Amino acid sequence: MQQNEPQASIRAAHADALSRLPFDDVADFENAKRGFLGTLEDPQIRNGAGDVVWDAASYDFIAGDAPDSVNPSLWRQSKLVVQHGLFQVVEGLYQVRGLDLSVMSIIEGDTGVIVVDPLISTETAAAAVGLYREHRGDRPIHAVIHTHSHIDHFGGVLGIVSQDDIDAGTVEIIVPEGFLEHSVAENVYAGTAMGRRAGYMYGATLARNAKGAVGAGLGQTTSTGDATILAPTLEVTTTGEKHTIDGVEFEFQMAPGTEAPSEMHFYIPRYRALCMAENATHTLHNLLTLRGAVVRDPHVWSHYLTEAIERFGDEVDVVFTSHHWPTWGNAEIRKFLGIQRDLYGYLHDQTLAPDE
Repeated sequence: MQQNEPQASIRAAHADALSRLPFDDVADFENAKRGFLGTLEDPQIRNGAGDVVWDAASYDFIAGDAPDSVNPSLWRQSKLVVQHGLFQVVEGLYQVRGLDLSVMSIIEGDTGVIVVDPLISTETAAAAVGLYREHRGDRPIHAVIHTHSHIDHFGGVLGIVSQDDIDAGTVEIIVPEGFLEHSVAENVYAGTAMGRRAGYMYGATLARNAKGAVGAGLGQTTSTGDATILAPTLEVTTTGEKHTIDGVEFEFQMAPGTEAPSEMHFYIPRYRALCMAENATHTLHNLLTLRGAVVRDPHVWSHYLTEAIERFGDEVDVVFTSHHWPTWGNAEIRKFLGIQRDLYGYLHDQTLAPDE
């Protein structure tokens, strides 16, 4: 595929963005590497046939200042999310980042762990759990939580647990109401078309360089391994619903019709940690995806962020999500969630505002 030099108008637009935005603020870079424990010795993850399904090393060119072929904000975001490995959020709560488009979170209980959002592919999910165990020991998985009904948050599940585990009652699969229906609708009924459009959306065939694939904002790109699903054993239906898993209490907040049609947040009092699923990431999320997912409602999205602030804002010390790095400190969390809430509220209000 031919790669052209950027036109003068593109270079000028990028230079203008670089001059206007606060690129000297490096707080996100400090947070993105906070708690780093280690990464894979070989950042290429392969399937059983030896094919590479994820190659973190292919993005090693993302370093230094933005080239004039890349918007400096995209270059900055890619430098943040290209970091890969196991990170301690707080003692007892860990994340594996940079081994797929999404993030896997691992919560330690009394005798084992609860895994949150096991990535897209069985191969990347298995590698992520293996990396955790390398640093934290071979703790059994007692439950898997899917925060919402998009494939990058459930596709890798059979890489870390089995149907036999479910049948034996040793592992729970915990989901928000409507999860299975919406997951099947998007990835089976519309799966072929959705997959083809996603390939264009994420630039899957582009060369990985400063004139090709740089990143996708939420992460670098999607893995290409085996995607799977397991039927849930527990469906959460009500805000305020509480469940204790391996000695750890979870309080859930329903958030349907936001980033996904079936979505939920949860608070963990033991760790004073709030999981916001994909509703408060370090981006302004799209409302209509190029791949054709269900359109998101920014008014409802804003409402559930307000509810999360009101319900958990006085207690929480760390917010973590299904993409990107956490936010620490109560004041920073309230600011972060408030800005996210206002972003989606603004999109709704200004779209419907009458012409003057």
